[in-house]
Amino acid sequence: MTQPEFLRKSTLLVLSMLALASSAFSQSSLTLWYTKPATTWVEALPVGNGRIGGMVFGGVDNELIQLNESTLYSGGPVKRNINPDAHTYLPQIREALLTNEDYTKANELTKKMQGLYTESYMPLGDLVIRQTRTGGSPTDYYRDLDIEKAVATTRFTVGGVTYKREVFTNAPDNVMVVRLTASRKGMLTFDVSARSQLRHQLSANGSSELVVSGKAPAHVDPNYYNPKDREPVVYEDTSGCNGMRFQYRIKAMPTDGTVMTDTAGIHVKGASEVVLYIAAATSFNGFDKCPDRDGKDEKQLTASIIKKAAQQTYAALLRNHQADYQRYFNRLSFTISDTTNRAAGQTMPANERLQAYTKGSYDPSLETLYFQYGRYLLISSSRPGGPPANLQGIWNKELRAPWSSNYTININTQMNYWPSETTNLSEMHLPLLDWIKNLSVTGTNTAKEFYGAKGWVAHHNSEIWGTSNAVGDKGAGDPVWANWYMGGNWLCQHLWEHYAFTGDRKFLAEKAYPIMKQAALFTLDWLVEDKNGYLVTAPSTTPENLFKDKDGKQQGVSVATTMDMSIIWDLFTNLIDAADVLGTDAAFRNTLIDKRKKLFPMHIGEKGQLLEWYKDFTETDLQHRHVSHLFGLHPGRQLSVLRTPDYFKAARKTLEIRGDGGTGWSRGWKINFWARLLDGDHAYTLIRQLLHYTDDSGEHMRGGGTYPNFFDAHPPFQIDGNFGGTAGMAEMLLQSHLNEVHLLPALPRLWKEGSINGLKARGAFEIGIQWKNHQLTQATVTSLNGGRCVVRTAQPIAVKGVSAKSEKTAQGYVTSFATTKGKVYQVTVL
Repeated sequence: MTQPEFLRKSTLLVLSMLALASSAFSQSSLTLWYTKPATTWVEALPVGNGRIGGMVFGGVDNELIQLNESTLYSGGPVKRNINPDAHTYLPQIREALLTNEDYTKANELTKKMQGLYTESYMPLGDLVIRQTRTGGSPTDYYRDLDIEKAVATTRFTVGGVTYKREVFTNAPDNVMVVRLTASRKGMLTFDVSARSQLRHQLSANGSSELVVSGKAPAHVDPNYYNPKDREPVVYEDTSGCNGMRFQYRIKAMPTDGTVMTDTAGIHVKGASEVVLYIAAATSFNGFDKCPDRDGKDEKQLTASIIKKAAQQTYAALLRNHQADYQRYFNRLSFTISDTTNRAAGQTMPANERLQAYTKGSYDPSLETLYFQYGRYLLISSSRPGGPPANLQGIWNKELRAPWSSNYTININTQMNYWPSETTNLSEMHLPLLDWIKNLSVTGTNTAKEFYGAKGWVAHHNSEIWGTSNAVGDKGAGDPVWANWYMGGNWLCQHLWEHYAFTGDRKFLAEKAYPIMKQAALFTLDWLVEDKNGYLVTAPSTTPENLFKDKDGKQQGVSVATTMDMSIIWDLFTNLIDAADVLGTDAAFRNTLIDKRKKLFPMHIGEKGQLLEWYKDFTETDLQHRHVSHLFGLHPGRQLSVLRTPDYFKAARKTLEIRGDGGTGWSRGWKINFWARLLDGDHAYTLIRQLLHYTDDSGEHMRGGGTYPNFFDAHPPFQIDGNFGGTAGMAEMLLQSHLNEVHLLPALPRLWKEGSINGLKARGAFEIGIQWKNHQLTQATVTSLNGGRCVVRTAQPIAVKGVSAKSEKTAQGYVTSFATTKGKVYQVTVL
């Protein structure tokens, strides 16, 4: 054996031992690991950089990595004048509702104000690695996703040779990297092929590069819309703007052996280590440009990415990737101590661990793993400069994905971004905030064309093109979900929240305030007076629930639903506060104050519940998954025990009547509700339900839960439940929506001892908290902008080094103190 070969083998042995030691350590911390390859998509492991998404199956002979590119949608810019008569029905609808209370007529007329359906998020393709092996069956199989490093690893041994694959998606270089190694020289022989469900062609570029070029459809109908007289997938658009182009390239770089490429794929023989570089791009060039005629050059983009990536070593790409990723991920740490010494599962594969948890095992580190997994998914699916995370983040395998994998803005898109500010990932919020600007442009057209109104409006569904009309193919949609007019108003809350958490006045003045004001201008046009002089919305729906009219008929369209009025209150309040911060627009501010006083108020029903509609109608589904009328409790700030105790009590009664059932995202929202109700034990009960093991078999498909790969099960997969769960856990430990930093507001009994560092509070404060025996022991407050900090605690506290004013209240202690930008303040319990 030559000296270089001896050194190489020794190095591989050391690296293998280090990897085993590392994986053993990670298994008890932040790693999802398994002892079998994935057989279904919801067992595969997600990687992503906000642009390229991959689902890694970890097969032995056949590895599948299902690919996505975050801008790859069907269709093109939103069409104009698609329903020019829509606005003529509005007066008739209002007469039917406000004068005649004819809900059936209002429902039929409301359908006539619909536009076209949104477009759909497309799968990019599949990368398949067929590996040739000799020596019998594989042993010591292991695959994982290390969310501290954002690397997926597959490892197995055959005939004394250990094979290893590592996959990550590098954001700085916008490239997916796959490294294959063998512990014995020359033992890597495999073929790489590629395919796509979309129209495409394969070509070879030199001896080591496979190119997949294709085109998305010009239109794809939603998976739930299947009229018999039309094809659901159409590639040619007679309007002159066909679907966007796409390309992905795979380049193989071996250290030894041979590599040859043809249209069947890349063929590697006798190698010891091979690095695959995968680049992907589309011709998408903005929401308002035809992706075919006016699109970017996707071929030039992928060629440039591959060229630059191939000039770097694997180690450099990995180093850049992890430095970039950990810059965000490492801002926050979360530990719940095992105080019982009976925790189960830390040495169990993730799927078995989740099953044991479902059966009742105590496993606090599984809960913190789930929390951090939500942060991992957000970093992986939403990056500055790219589009927002959609209904499935960036991971989708279907040509007609569930609900088009679009932006459902009556809850789901907003829930995706609930953890962005609280868990210290403000940058990941920016794609949504940028997209809202685009939506406001199309929404201005919709407001004028459909309603003859000023400002901008958006409804229930949208996508990368910014569709803002009520969807439904001009009458095929059910108004209970399609004709909902508060999507834009709710999204405006995210603009205000970004300012509230960061204190970025320039963002507030130049970006947020103008968009929020235009949404308010539409709302002022949309509101009408009822017979009692209240300002109401008509027509009005509450997602996606029905009531029974006096004849017992199910109805969806009515007047002044509680969610409508709560969202409008929230928008007006945020704008009033923004005008105060900026010292501007006094006349408009005063108008909003006057109009806010006249908004139709909340009402409490005969059961003590908060009414969902403007009358105490009988609900068709007492346990409906949406609890939209509690918007003022969360994510709004209208309801609280301090300011509105009667409505606060009614909100609790509402949740008791609704029950704890629901889909994955519904349970995620309920965690946040119960946290705002300051009931940590009930919130924790819903965490247990959210982490209920679910798979694609009939036995485990009913109700929401968590798949083996920890994806949220609606079912099917929707990523909002993951994000809602992470946000809910943060809300249990820290709340700041009432202009106070409330420490441990909803701490459950089973979180007896722990710590969390790096949470963010409104007012631009970064918070660290430690607790023991269910009591706060100490905390830190880092002031990012200066200003006064108000802290609410269950026990009296002192703030080291400053003069703090403290008072005892019925709900605990309130301590306030002045802060200096950049300074860390130590909080101790007296």
